[in-house]
Amino acid sequence: MADRAFTNVLCTDLPKSVAFYTALLGLTEHFTSDWFVILTDPDRPGFELGLLTQTSPITPAQALGPAQGVLLTFVVADCDQAHRKATELGADVLEPPQDMFYGQRRMILRDPDGVLLDISAPTAPAPGA
Repeated sequence: MADRAFTNVLCTDLPKSVAFYTALLGLTEHFTSDWFVILTDPDRPGFELGLLTQTSPITPAQALGPAQGVLLTFVVADCDQAHRKATELGADVLEPPQDMFYGQRRMILRDPDGVLLDISAPTAPAPGA
């Protein structure tokens, strides 16, 4: 059984990616080096997102190039507020906020390295709640 799990996003410009994720999602730097940063939610320290330079000594060669087949989902309190922040940051918003049939409002955007992000907020109680 795993003791810890988090996602690493490969970055071409680490400071730019750190600024993007901290501004968009309110995450803070928990660990920082010149090739790797762990961001956490100040209210939920178990929530971690790693940002790793593509040129780091531990980045597998097979992982280089544009991200494909990945959609990172972040559930926030207010999707429209996140959209306003994404717009201020100049993010590539592919789908503006819209109500979805499954009880969430979501938008789809790309991070600075092209990783697809789903930013969602509940609009209805979760099934079984």
